[in-house]
Amino acid sequence: MIEILTDKIIIEIITDSQVSRDAKGQYLFDLICHHLNLLEKDYFGIRYVDPDKQRHWLEFTKSISKQMKSQPPFIMCLRVKFYPPDPAALKEEITRYLVFLQIKRDLYHGRLLCKTSDAAMLAAYILQAEIGDYDPGKHPEGYSSKFQFFPKHSEKLERRIADIHKTELIGQTPETAELKFLQKAQMLETYGVDPHPCKDVSGNPAFLAFTPFGFVVLQGNKRVHFLKWNEVTKLKFEGKTFHIYANQKEDKKIILTYFAPTPEACKHLWKCGVENQAFYKLEKSSQVRTVSSSNLFFKGSRFRYSGRVAKEVMEQSAKIKREPPEIHSVVKSLVTISKLCCEELLSVVRSAQRAGEDKSTILHVLTVSLQRVLIPSSENRQDLSRHLSHWLLEEGGGERPGWGRICHHCLECLLCRLPA
Repeated sequence: MIEILTDKIIIEIITDSQVSRDAKGQYLFDLICHHLNLLEKDYFGIRYVDPDKQRHWLEFTKSISKQMKSQPPFIMCLRVKFYPPDPAALKEEITRYLVFLQIKRDLYHGRLLCKTSDAAMLAAYILQAEIGDYDPGKHPEGYSSKFQFFPKHSEKLERRIADIHKTELIGQTPETAELKFLQKAQMLETYGVDPHPCKDVSGNPAFLAFTPFGFVVLQGNKRVHFLKWNEVTKLKFEGKTFHIYANQKEDKKIILTYFAPTPEACKHLWKCGVENQAFYKLEKSSQVRTVSSSNLFFKGSRFRYSGRVAKEVMEQSAKIKREPPEIHSVVKSLVTISKLCCEELLSVVRSAQRAGEDKSTILHVLTVSLQRVLIPSSENRQDLSRHLSHWLLEEGGGERPGWGRICHHCLECLLCRLPA
């Protein structure tokens, strides 16, 4: 199963008949990008988590089965791996939208740090992109509280978000709001940060990250080190110890040392650093070299970045000439249903249950609600109705199922039946 840039939606697009056991990561990635009609794909990757909770990027040159320690089915996530230095310069709207989803996710998980005024503006752009202009008939008092923008926030910030949405963004199209969001996010110090938890030499917690502009160390929500990519000379690791070597102004040499939780985490950190440095620093992929994790006289890991570099990707994007892909509206609808339809489903099912309605009535209100948010073809609509009827009447075991199970099942059922 492949999760597409949001925790709320999982789309089963890969079957055993499509991917053989010995298929390499590149084949799977190309299959996903074809499904999304995504051409500017070099910014993205496939992430998975092993049984020890260690995150990995799927290596495209190796077979999938050899990289997986768990048993199938494998659950992987499509994520932005290399953040565009200038997301506004991306050629296609579908690419910008997927990057928008990633950064929105970063904001929610606390990776994109910003002051309150910036946070309010970013959240207001999200509102405008997802629900359009403020409408008092559709958006009652406290409507912005239904959206989860941050790990936690105050009522004061909530009111400020709604105020900006009501007064400053009227008339902006979803595409414009998304673009403004990207431009605002790009200016923040933590844009593109995918944090790796470590400790410094004094044992203090720190987060290491690689961005389009260089290597970053965060401590206590503050950036304490920043090295530009042209300053970084070497990345090394041995066991749980990670070293970064750099030359700054006036031949000032710097060695920073940090300790990862496990050797596996340290190796993952090193590989991410090697790939990011190659992607953002080099002029062309022919300059990429195999690197070693440790000194010449010690046995260590060897690794080579296998993709194109940022300059090549941007040059290739400039050559794209086609009509905007239709998949954009489908992907948008999938995310919209996760944010808005769940609230409606909860409301209608709770009301029906409180009123003592039977299963057929619950089925009807659910189907109507789903059809109102996403209008599938008549064939899909009939299929949805048949599927829900069977589950409610047969698998329900004579008891009215809880709203949580119904909501989850309806969403899963509908999403798996959307036309590609």
